[in-house]
Amino acid sequence: GGSAETLQADYVLVAIGRRPYTQGLNLESVGLATDKRGMLDNQHHRTAVPGVWVIGDVTSGPMLAHKAEDEAVACIERIAGKPHEVNYNLIPGVIYTRPELATVGKTEEQLKAEGRAYKVGKFPFTANSRAKINHETEGFAKVLADAETDEVLGVHLVGPSVSEMIGEFCVAMEFSASAEDIALTCHPHPTRSEALRQAAMNVDGMAMQI
Repeated sequence: GGSAETLQADYVLVAIGRRPYTQGLNLESVGLATDKRGMLDNQHHRTAVPGVWVIGDVTSGPMLAHKAEDEAVACIERIAGKPHEVNYNLIPGVIYTRPELATVGKTEEQLKAEGRAYKVGKFPFTANSRAKINHETEGFAKVLADAETDEVLGVHLVGPSVSEMIGEFCVAMEFSASAEDIALTCHPHPTRSEALRQAAMNVDGMAMQI
């Protein structure tokens, strides 16, 4: 959204995305058809053909291994006649760069589009003891919570080892935790995870370590 810039770099990484691996599987022989992207439609992992189920990269949703694993469990449970659902709103995403990026739940843009009022708590790793000790202070933790109920709606992390820390918020959000729930939970010191607590505290402007 800003003015154009020219950046000097030694390398450029071009990522063109992924596509389902369905071409050449002769799916039409059993009566299955893909959409223009090569994806198979499904209703709770069932295809239009009885006895044929789908999970993972060949169907809708993010193309992530842990999403496919969750779908596999749900699919097997359903084949066995048991109810099971995948909460697609809480599939975490991680980019394994340095610093790492990790996210789960809604973004600010999505919440604005929904017209949902929310609060933001943010905390920089420059103020985190463990990150400073290890000389890896790039990044921040950001928590988005409902303006009325304080329920955590989205979490976005940039920094050291955030791929290992996003799971805390996945669990919290699965149980509809509030930002206050995280803020009141004791975290060990000195650890990077303290940044998560401080960001949750800062939803109401109560961070202590800045």
